[in-house]
Amino acid sequence: MTLRLALEGGKTIEIDGPSDITEETTDAIVNAANSSLVGGGGVDGAIHDAGGPAILAECRQIVNQIGRLPAGQAVITSGGRLGAKHVIHTVGPIYRGGQHGEAGTLASCHRESIRLADEHGLASLAFPAISTGAYGYPVTEAALIAISATVEAVASATNVTKCRFVLFDVSTVRAYQRGAVKLHRLNTTSPFRIEKADS
Repeated sequence: MTLRLALEGGKTIEIDGPSDITEETTDAIVNAANSSLVGGGGVDGAIHDAGGPAILAECRQIVNQIGRLPAGQAVITSGGRLGAKHVIHTVGPIYRGGQHGEAGTLASCHRESIRLADEHGLASLAFPAISTGAYGYPVTEAALIAISATVEAVASATNVTKCRFVLFDVSTVRAYQRGAVKLHRLNTTSPFRIEKADS
């Protein structure tokens, strides 16, 4: 199932799945990392497993320089053995009822990842559903925040022209697609049109 959002200037955002983000060939994939950057479960573990030890070695160098990565921030490494040339690691918020700045932190994950990709001259990147697994963020809420922040960041980017949400299961895909349709109806972001929907 793919839904495509078409922005001005030929830029696109796609919502796709069920798919495996480690198989993406975008310039970068985004890792829903933990703040220690040493790998873990879910998407984080899958990316490290598929990309090999080079990614972890670079993560350790980054931690040696900056310490733990705060939630909402992002860093970049090579992609190791992955099809993607780079991995952008970002730390999502742990959901604690939604009254502790989680929405702002989740939006920042997407903005900072796109900003970092843009600074490195990358044209495309793929996101998982950040914070919706072990960190407990309700998928319906997370989808609206993620898509809204991504639309705004891509619209203002210089080099990034394509973002994909590569989602693991049907229920998450549907939640993100419904979120995109709702945002389109609300018209609260940079303008986009829904160009294609496959089922």
